[in-house]
Amino acid sequence: MRWGLAAPTRLPPEPLSLPLSRGTAGCPRAAMGPLREMGRARPEALCSPSGGSEMAAGGDSAAAFVAWCGAAGVRLSPKVRLSRQGTVSGYGLVAGEELAAGELLVAVPRPALLSQHTCGIRGLLRDGEHREGPQSVPKMSPRCPRGAGPARSMSPSPPPGSKQAPGGLAGRANGGNLPLICFIFSVIAPCIAQDALQSQSGWVPLLLALLYEYTASSSPWRPYFALWEDFRSLDHPMFWPEEERSRLLQGTGIPEAVDKDLANIHLEYSSIVLPFMQAHPDVFDPKVHTLELYKQLVAFVMAYSFQEPLDEEDEDEKGPNPPMMVPVADILNHVANHNANLEYAPKCLRMVTTRPISKGQEIFNTYGQMANWQLLHMYGFAEPYPGNTNDTADIQMVTVRRAAMQQRVGCCSSAAFQTGAKNEAQRQLVSEQWDFLCQLEMVGEEGAFVVGWDEVLTEEELSVTLKVLCMSEEEFKEYKEQDGWEDDSEEEESSTLSNEALSRLKAPCKKLLYDSVLLTLESYRSDLKADQDLLKKEAYEKLSQREQQALHVRYGQKRILHQLLELVG
Repeated sequence: MRWGLAAPTRLPPEPLSLPLSRGTAGCPRAAMGPLREMGRARPEALCSPSGGSEMAAGGDSAAAFVAWCGAAGVRLSPKVRLSRQGTVSGYGLVAGEELAAGELLVAVPRPALLSQHTCGIRGLLRDGEHREGPQSVPKMSPRCPRGAGPARSMSPSPPPGSKQAPGGLAGRANGGNLPLICFIFSVIAPCIAQDALQSQSGWVPLLLALLYEYTASSSPWRPYFALWEDFRSLDHPMFWPEEERSRLLQGTGIPEAVDKDLANIHLEYSSIVLPFMQAHPDVFDPKVHTLELYKQLVAFVMAYSFQEPLDEEDEDEKGPNPPMMVPVADILNHVANHNANLEYAPKCLRMVTTRPISKGQEIFNTYGQMANWQLLHMYGFAEPYPGNTNDTADIQMVTVRRAAMQQRVGCCSSAAFQTGAKNEAQRQLVSEQWDFLCQLEMVGEEGAFVVGWDEVLTEEELSVTLKVLCMSEEEFKEYKEQDGWEDDSEEEESSTLSNEALSRLKAPCKKLLYDSVLLTLESYRSDLKADQDLLKKEAYEKLSQREQQALHVRYGQKRILHQLLELVG
């Protein structure tokens, strides 16, 4: 399945998010609607010793996995079957009978989970984790100010059962911190102790466990890994050629996020993983456990792992739980309108229905409330318009500053901008206003304002930014003297940015936002009409899978931005 970041979500389940290519065994996909290719061979059903049945593509690997599940104590409801028939992509869970809300679909005992605590080198990893390393790890400056970025993925309490990425995935360069959904491997101290496994991502122990178990001939998890015979089938944008990534995804924010992902993966491997392997030559061989395999396993973790949420009382005292692999549960595909989620119990993890499901209907988990750019970046797929109700578009914070500067002082190429005293004063005012917004932690050089279908998700940040950048010199001086505080009722009203509230913004704020949206639309290689034409059946069927997925991301973002133009135009 795809990885997600959410409480009981799969890593979204976010450091990297790399989904499997269409048709890869065990690789879930979002429901693609009428445009989705549904043609597949219809394999025979295999009886499951744990009560369910599996439809396999005729290979021994699926049968071996079903047998492994029974031996490991994984319980499948007799009302469901693991199948490739009747699913949107790859393996999925299908209702064999009518299901009521709250019914148990599968229970996975904790010993059957693959994690740093259950693998064959758990003792070695425990020693490495507890080995004294640097007292502190240099951190990157926040990707964006308070909550800026994909706000939905930043929800402190994502829906139970959704996929979740472990903290530390890199989100898009213009997005914000994505504790659940984006792969952010922060800068790691170059002089880190050789055996210390501390990292900003928190994924290193699991990745080392996977490196070992995946290549060990005697690994008890071999039937599980056999469902993914070749991780090179992963087709996240991080595996696309740079030219193709730029051509198809320019303006979406994904190319910038992938560049950071790749740089951080290389840094983590060279500064932590490789030294650890070299210290244990009896267990690891860098010629086998290569950087390329490590990158593939990062993608595997992004797409398939889960992260158990913390109890409320532990959220402020403990760091996020490490990611883990959850066999069977990770096979469920994703749609925004899901019908099942994962629950965490002391002895097992339980996938349960959230609403009634008809016989023959596919059972979907959720990877969290994720925009299409996040789904493609982390899982390799996107939901076609208008399926993803959680889709968003970003307006770079620096783009709003640029629009404000152009409004105040004119185009940068004009002579007046360079020499006019009045224009220079206006330019200085905008700079001072921006610096003040930075002090208030409302904006940042790499932050983004996030706009959804019904509201602005970073409402406070955008509301305050528009207000400050539209102030006269006198108004700004008075505002600064109050340290940015205003009458509570006025502040509450101005920070609520639903679509209806956007249409009621003051004229200067509307104009600034309108110009910012136009500048954002210029960052794409094509306009909305060009993408609309590509969605027509005849043109769409000629596109490659990558072109189709990129089109869904671009089109959804542009539709949201054009809707915003209509609201404030």
